[in-house]
Amino acid sequence: MSFVRFCLGLGSLHQWYQGIAYEPDTVVSADPETCSKLTCSETAVLETIGCGPLERCQGNNTCVVDTTCTVTGPTVINVHGQLNFIKDRCAYSLVSIPSIPNLYLVANFRDRHHEDVSLLDSVILRLDGPGVHIHLEQGGRVWLDNFMLTLESLPQLVHGVQLSQDQTGVTAKLSLSNLNISVFFDGYTAQILLEGPAGSSVEGLCGNSSRSLSDLRLSEYSSTSCEMQYSEPADTTIDCTSVTERCNLLKEAPFSSCNSDIDPEPYITACTNTLCKYPAVDGLNCQFLKAYARACSLHNHAQDGWTSKTGCSSEAFCQDRTCSDHEFCGEKTVSGDTRCFCRAIFSSKYQEINSLGDATVCMQDSASVTLVGCLLEDKHINYSALQLNYPTCRGQVDELTHMVTFSFNSSNRCGTVVTTNNSYVIYKNTIRSQNYSFDVITRNQFQIDFSCVHSQPNINTATFRIRDCSVAQKISCGAWNYTLIIKAYTDAGWTQVVQLNSQVRLNQRIWVELETNGLDGSMVTVVSDSCWATNQASPTSSPRHDLIINGERYSDCANPADLTVAVEENGLGTSTLFSFNMFRFTGGSGEVYLHCKLHLCPKEETSCIPNCNAAARRRRSVGSKYEGEASIGMSWTH
Repeated sequence: MSFVRFCLGLGSLHQWYQGIAYEPDTVVSADPETCSKLTCSETAVLETIGCGPLERCQGNNTCVVDTTCTVTGPTVINVHGQLNFIKDRCAYSLVSIPSIPNLYLVANFRDRHHEDVSLLDSVILRLDGPGVHIHLEQGGRVWLDNFMLTLESLPQLVHGVQLSQDQTGVTAKLSLSNLNISVFFDGYTAQILLEGPAGSSVEGLCGNSSRSLSDLRLSEYSSTSCEMQYSEPADTTIDCTSVTERCNLLKEAPFSSCNSDIDPEPYITACTNTLCKYPAVDGLNCQFLKAYARACSLHNHAQDGWTSKTGCSSEAFCQDRTCSDHEFCGEKTVSGDTRCFCRAIFSSKYQEINSLGDATVCMQDSASVTLVGCLLEDKHINYSALQLNYPTCRGQVDELTHMVTFSFNSSNRCGTVVTTNNSYVIYKNTIRSQNYSFDVITRNQFQIDFSCVHSQPNINTATFRIRDCSVAQKISCGAWNYTLIIKAYTDAGWTQVVQLNSQVRLNQRIWVELETNGLDGSMVTVVSDSCWATNQASPTSSPRHDLIINGERYSDCANPADLTVAVEENGLGTSTLFSFNMFRFTGGSGEVYLHCKLHLCPKEETSCIPNCNAAARRRRSVGSKYEGEASIGMSWTH
C-alpha cells in the first residue's frame, strides 16, 4: 500500500494532487484510516512511502504488519482475503512464521449434523520450545496438554501466553520476536490478529496461499480416516435464496461502514456456500455475520447495532456445555436451550442397524449393555427413568463419554432369567422404562431385551486312573472357564483323602467328589450325567462298568445293577459326590480308570436335580470277580 506525503512552505495554503486539495504537511493514503502526520522541511516535497500488502503505515516513515485471519465453519479467510474450503475432518496448519520456528497454530475440523460437511471444532496453540500444547475447545474449555484450565476475564499467564475468557469466548495472546499474536475462539469461529515489524511473512492456511491443502494437513493431530469423503442427499428444506439475502446483509449498514477496509465478499461467499448446503442451526445463521463484525472491530470499526438488526447475540454459543469427543454442542430448542448431539459419522453405525448402543458384553458370571447417551436424547428418552427387571438396577453414566451402562453379575442378578436350550445356557434381562401409568394407559414405553448365550461344556470328559490321590484339569468352553478337580476319600465325612499309593482293599467304600472352581453357584449347578469304569485309558474301551447312568430309563442316577453305588449330591451345587465299593476287572492288569461326563444347569430349573426311582433298581451278583486283594491308587490320565 502506498502513502503520498505533501510537504510545502509554511506560507502555502494547500497542494493539489489528482484534482483534490490537501492541507500542507499531510499524508494521503489508499487506506481510509489516515496515517499519523509526518514532519517535513519548509521546502515543497512529494514523497511516496511503500508498505507491503499485509502492512499499514504507522507514521514516522515506518510500516507494520497488521492483518487478520478468520476461520469459521468449513472456511478459512486468510490474511490476503482469499478463501479455502475444508472438506475433510483433518487438522491443518493455520499459522506458522519462519522467523519464529517454535510457534504453530493448528485448526481441527470435525463433522456435526452432516457427514459431508466439516466445521471448525478446536484450535491448538503449539509452542515447540517448552513443548507446550494449549487446546481451545467448544464450551470455553482450555487444556494445557492434559490439564484443564479455569479462566476468568483477567488474563492468566501460562508459559508466556496470556489466557482470558469472557461471555464472547476465549482469547490467547503472546508476543514473540516483536510479533504480537492474538487468537480468539468462541467454539465455532477463530480469529487470529497479527501485529509486528514489517517484512514478517505468514505461512499456513492463514498465510501463503501457494501451498496445497495436502501440504498443510497435519497427520499427528488427525485421525487415520480423516480424509475419507462422504456424501448426503441435498437438504430440500434449505431456501438458498433466503440464505443469500441474509448473507448479503454484510453489504448493508452498519456493516457497510467497514466494507472499504475489510472486504465482505469472502465472508458472503463462505456464508452462502455453507448455509445453502448445511442447515442454519446451532447459531450458524449468525456465525458469519458475527465473524465479520469482530474482524471489523479488530481494525477499529465499531459495528454498533448489528446484533439488533440481525437478531444475533455477541455472546458465545454453548458456553460451559461439556460434550464428549463423539458429541458436539447444539441447539435443543429454538429458545436457545442447548444439549450434546451425536456427531453424524459416529451415530451412523448405530442408525444402520437401528440400535441405541453397543452389543452385549457377556462374561461367565456377568453381562453388560452400554447405550449411547446422545442417541437416547435424540429419542427423547431420559436415561434416569430406565431400569432392568429389578427397579433398583439403574444405568450408570460415564461423565466423560456420556455412555450409559446397565449390568448384572452374580452378586446382583437384577432379575435375570436363566434358561436352557439344548446345549446352551441363556441369561436374559430387559432395559425398560419405569411404569408411569394413569389407570389403564401409559405414555412412555421403552424396552430393550438383551441376553447372553453360553455353550454347555457337556462333552468334556475327565479321565483318571486310580493310582494317585487327586487330579485337576482346566476346562474351557466358550465363555466358561473353570477348574475340575476329582478327589477320592475313604470316609463319609470327606476328610481322609486317598493319598499317593494308599492301600485300598477290594470292596472298601470309596467316596468320589467332582468339584469345580470358577463357576457362579448362584446361577448354575453341576450335574454328573454319567460315570463309568474301564480297565484301559480310553473311555470307549471295553470291558465297561457303569456307576452313574444316563439313558432312556435312568438319567444322572446310580446304576440299579450295582447296589453299592450311591449318588449323594448331584445337581445341587458346583460339585457332585457319589460312592461305591472298590472293585477290579477280572482277568486284567488290576488297573481301574474312571470316566465322568458332566453338564451345567441353570439353578432355577428344578430339572437339574435327578429324579431317581430307588425301587426300580435291580440287584446284581458280585460273585468271584471281586476275589483277591490289590494295591490301587488314583490319578488323571487324559
